[in-house]
Amino acid sequence: MALDEDTIRLAKGRNLATVVTLMPDGQPQALLTWVDTDGENILVNTEPQRQRARNVRRDPRVTVLIHSADDPWDWSEVRGHVIKIIDGQQARDHIDELSRKYVGRDYSNPIGPQGRVILVIQPDKVNTPRSLGRR
Repeated sequence: MALDEDTIRLAKGRNLATVVTLMPDGQPQALLTWVDTDGENILVNTEPQRQRARNVRRDPRVTVLIHSADDPWDWSEVRGHVIKIIDGQQARDHIDELSRKYVGRDYSNPIGPQGRVILVIQPDKVNTPRSLGRR
């Protein structure tokens, strides 16, 4: 399924997303985070040892809820699955890009020896107020 224009706009903007993955016991884990898109997929940058990265290696299903920083009724829910995990310099450069988008400077938090990874999330279903007839 393709991302719609509302979802791409929200993911490219300075809007936070709640990323939901599944714990080993099936319980959902939700975490607020920065988000991006390549125009086809949702991109989430994290550290490979973090719980959500471990969760998607075991079960690639995720839900990403992007909510506008300006309008609480402007949102997009993307249900999908992780199709690829990108590491190395590309993931390191991406966290700097995200940091510049959200805080105006390169990423300043320490990065551990395992580096960063990008979770590439392919959409299976997209819901927005417009798609649900609410806008």
